[in-house]
Amino acid sequence: MPIIKSAKKAARQSVKRRNNNQQIKKTIRAALKEFHANPTADTMKKIQSEYDKAVKKGLLKKNTASRRKAKLAIFAKAAGVKATATAKKAAAPKATEAKAPAKKPAAKKTTAAKKPAAKKPATKKAAEK
Repeated sequence: MPIIKSAKKAARQSVKRRNNNQQIKKTIRAALKEFHANPTADTMKKIQSEYDKAVKKGLLKKNTASRRKAKLAIFAKAAGVKATATAKKAAAPKATEAKAPAKKPAAKKTTAAKKPAAKKPATKKAAEK
């Protein structure tokens, strides 16, 4: 058992973190099991979301989640699951609602005069020629 106050707090925090991490892992495993049992676009979207959450929380590395999602995509393709478009289509602005580009405010001119650059002394070789 820790004796120092900060060590006690660190022990409490590690218990909380371990519980949170275990919960995230459980949801990933449950979603993965559901996807393998019933491969659909919705279940694939759910498991990908769970992997993204785990990366955001720092439980998995980005490349690990990417590799696992790629493997799921291969499984889904073999099962005949069509991936739905997740990107939202941007609505094109109407011709009547065309906006003029925003103008940036003019930069303020400084009144302080710049010092002239100091000249470097000529080298011996340049002076001899």
